[in-house]
Amino acid sequence: MSATPIRLGESPGSQFPTRGRVGMLSLIAAESGVFTIFVVAYIFYIGKSPAGPTPQEVLKAPIFYSICLLLSSATMHAAGRAIREGKIPVFSRWLSITIALGTIFLFGTAKEWFRLIYREGLTISTNLFGTTYFSLVGLHAFHVIVGLFCLTLVLLFVAFGQVEQKHEYQIENLSLYWHFVDAVWVVVFTVVYVLGR
Repeated sequence: MSATPIRLGESPGSQFPTRGRVGMLSLIAAESGVFTIFVVAYIFYIGKSPAGPTPQEVLKAPIFYSICLLLSSATMHAAGRAIREGKIPVFSRWLSITIALGTIFLFGTAKEWFRLIYREGLTISTNLFGTTYFSLVGLHAFHVIVGLFCLTLVLLFVAFGQVEQKHEYQIENLSLYWHFVDAVWVVVFTVVYVLGR
């Protein structure tokens, strides 16, 4: 009778994370570093623009749109629970609501940018505030777009009957990315609309 060797740091019966999970966590770690650089730059340049407009003059906190984005984390969690239970139609509904909430948030960002550019005269080249604001908020918006693209792709796969309960791990990885995007918005909102004003 031979004993099964246990690798260092592994307890009997434990499982290593999947490649997908490791890949997603690595991506989130790298993206966290990128966001940290942009947030620090924004904080460093607060109040250092020699000319206006200033944040106090033009920024309005997007409370409603922020609530929509944060709610989308709850609906994404509900979608994940539904697929784990094998309830694909329920999963599809929660995923659709998540996509709708993310789209509403993006609409709010576009609306704010339109106002800032065409009514307030603030562009990325106007002053340091404009440069750091559009860079930071734009970086976040880009990540929301990527997340919405992936969620919409999954919804299309559902429509063609290609998503089953066995895909719960892939959905969970995508869910991690979406929760990351929402968590980053909490930081961005705090820095731009609370501390920066």
